[in-house]
Amino acid sequence: MKKSLVALAALAVVGAASAQSSVTLFGVVDANVGSYRTADNGSATKMNTSGLSSSRLGFRGVEDLGGGMSAGFWLEAGLNPDAGIGQNSTTNNQAAVVAAPSGLVFNRRSTVSLMGNFGEVRLGRDYTPSFWNTTVFDPFGTLGVAQSSNLNGAGFGGAATNNVSAASGVGARVSNSVAYQYNQGAGPVGNTGLYGSAQIGLGEKASNTTNNKDGSYIGFRIGYEQGPLNVAVATGKIKAADVGDYTQTNLGVSYDLGVANLIGAYNRNNSGVSGTRYNTYMIAATIPMGQGYIPVSYNRTTVNNAAGSKAGQFGIGYVYNLSKRTAVYTTFAQINNSNGAAFGVSGGVGGFANKNSSGVEFGVKHSF
Repeated sequence: MKKSLVALAALAVVGAASAQSSVTLFGVVDANVGSYRTADNGSATKMNTSGLSSSRLGFRGVEDLGGGMSAGFWLEAGLNPDAGIGQNSTTNNQAAVVAAPSGLVFNRRSTVSLMGNFGEVRLGRDYTPSFWNTTVFDPFGTLGVAQSSNLNGAGFGGAATNNVSAASGVGARVSNSVAYQYNQGAGPVGNTGLYGSAQIGLGEKASNTTNNKDGSYIGFRIGYEQGPLNVAVATGKIKAADVGDYTQTNLGVSYDLGVANLIGAYNRNNSGVSGTRYNTYMIAATIPMGQGYIPVSYNRTTVNNAAGSKAGQFGIGYVYNLSKRTAVYTTFAQINNSNGAAFGVSGGVGGFANKNSSGVEFGVKHSF
């Protein structure tokens, strides 16, 4: 009897899957060993994840509705392969409500969509337009020890850096969102020409509660890609009454010369707290090299506080593709802090005021 029930359940699953035009299981496992040091404040050797590509397990599907329309879903969970556990998420875009990473949580993306010639409408948890613009124009993809968000992530929702409150859990993604995507395809930029997105997120607090707008988000992105040129601008705001809201605005441009893809970017994060405006400039390149490429970047951040805090980060790496799905990589980064800045490289031992921070990682990435 039990075997029959199992068989019937399996047939039900197969039947449900076959009703879709397509259902795909996909994922990435990326692990690395890194050595990190902050001058005069210790060092550590650690195993980390997502140095080249974010470790994840996902399911996506599309159903053809006819007339040029389709429906789809996307469920994507972040993984920590070094410990075999999932990753954090937030339920209402406020740091006070966080799902513990004890199991699989679809924190990276959890959306249902309607798509057609008009574009795509998404409902659920997804990337914010302003963060997406930073990761698209970062040769390290805002991943690993040299990611640009070591500096340009400060001062926007969820970053408790240099006395900025962490009232909001928003930065890379927002929950409870409704988004419109135009001409963006499945990746950062899909088709040639004009593209863009708009997104709102709900904080879900009752109107009769204190700071009832906290966790609400609104953001936009618009760009243009033609031949070797790609340029885009984005902005976003997350409501957080205790700091007068967080805002992020950025601009990115890249031009592919063939021998190298040159990149420039500017990012500004700000809140209503005095002295918390972070301006970050980046010059970078991705240079083809044999069966791989060299990512290299320099980021410079200044803060409008009384001390005039500032920091610079240099990063360089090499990615060698063993196949279309497997790569080995190494990355080095160093941050120089001055005037009270206390930034640290990702995955390391943290930042300390006026102390340099550095790290090197060696890893393997496999996608499926």
